Amino acid sequence: MSYDLQAVIAAEETLRVAVRGLAAARTASIGQGLSLMPLTGVLREAVAYSGEEVAFGFRGLPSGFSKVLSEWSAGAPVAYVEVEYFGGAGEQRAAVWHGGHIVLGPLRVEEGEPFPPSGSPVSQALRRLGVVTSAGQDEFSAVRLDRHRHTDAWIS
Repeated sequence: MSYDLQAVIAAEETLRVAVRGLAAARTASIGQGLSLMPLTGVLREAVAYSGEEVAFGFRGLPSGFSKVLSEWSAGAPVAYVEVEYFGGAGEQRAAVWHGGHIVLGPLRVEEGEPFPPSGSPVSQALRRLGVVTSAGQDEFSAVRLDRHRHTDAWIS
């Protein structure tokens, strides 16, 4: 089984306002006042800017889009996350912008590496966005990021 996710996550209102000018953008509520904007192929083409290469060691962050995330974070934190798993092995990457600057990360756990005691990169980013967990769960499961196995499934 595989799992992949490339998405921007922020407070529902922050993301709703931010995507107004992006016709290709779709958002999905993930609970706890947060929404996710899947970075689909169509959206990636719409936001590809010239100049900057894929930034911060991410695989799917479009050229120049880190500047947009910085702008979106002026009033509230905004996270970009990437997750790729196949057959239980995989990688996670995450970063959080706030006030126009990166305030967490970029964080990476490569295939075969254990998560640090502070949790997976995505869980750390979600924690920075204010996600609260119950006993025995991490932030990833608290907002049910496992409900869709692939990035494009979030727009249906």
